[in-house]
Amino acid sequence: MSFESATSPRVKEILSWYSSENAGVLTNLRRLLCSGNLAGTGKMVILPVDQGFEHGPARSFAQNPAGYDPLYHFQLAIEAGCNAYAAPLGFLTAGAAEFAGEIPLILKVNNSDSLRGDPNPCPALTSSVQDALELGCVAIGYTIYPGSAQRNEMYGILRELTREAKDAGLAVVVWSYARGEELSQEGETATDVIAYAAHIAAQLGAHIIKVKPPTDTLEVGAAKKVYEAESIPTATLKDRTKHVIQSTFNGRRITIFSGGATKGDAEVLEEIRGLSEGGSFGSIVGRNAFQRPKAEALKLLADIMEIHKSN
Repeated sequence: MSFESATSPRVKEILSWYSSENAGVLTNLRRLLCSGNLAGTGKMVILPVDQGFEHGPARSFAQNPAGYDPLYHFQLAIEAGCNAYAAPLGFLTAGAAEFAGEIPLILKVNNSDSLRGDPNPCPALTSSVQDALELGCVAIGYTIYPGSAQRNEMYGILRELTREAKDAGLAVVVWSYARGEELSQEGETATDVIAYAAHIAAQLGAHIIKVKPPTDTLEVGAAKKVYEAESIPTATLKDRTKHVIQSTFNGRRITIFSGGATKGDAEVLEEIRGLSEGGSFGSIVGRNAFQRPKAEALKLLADIMEIHKSN
């Protein structure tokens, strides 16, 4: 599908929600929405490969050794018809010239490693808006950890980067993952926490928000009282997803959900169905794609795209 023909009424509607942005930002959002097999649907599937930095190379790529090669991920994302490929500086630098213009790129500008456990993490700034421009990216990606004792530092850095990115015409994608010593492990994906994390990202100026699928639990006592008093439904993934989408300016911000830890095809697709039925704008699927043999990854990504297209 051509760039022009993919600009459907749905894409125009979504872009209207960002009418205060400059032409460069709107152009790059349009490129994301009008690329790949989901072009024009208002949905997107993105391949993110920052796990090597975050978890280590063996944990990330030993299951499918082709993944040690950064060019493999460009090829996988392009062949699958993804809307975009997101990665840290090193992986993008290795292939951006060879695959220039073949797929929209998102530079993940902050990252952290897992060699030291930290109950209140704060990722390091590992690249810049200028790097993203030189690589031909359409957007930068940045992780915040609502709930961390260092969250205010992350919010401040994000606001500065967002201003710089928007001035340069780049879109901003925010990974909003609640973590911190005040949260239980189960609470990191509680419905109230995921909705709150998504809302924070929207308030900080994110164009696209990435969160984890919400689980059927509530973490914060004060919030739980409201959920119960107002009878906010959380029993099904569809219900929980609808609430998260509602929390991002009543659905006026593109919100996509992560694929999470590696699991079987049936489990992945069941989760995608619930998210899609709840109004998810798409998926950002990493390990569940690149840790599979290529043929299996392409089949799974095609099935995920078909689910989103049907909703």
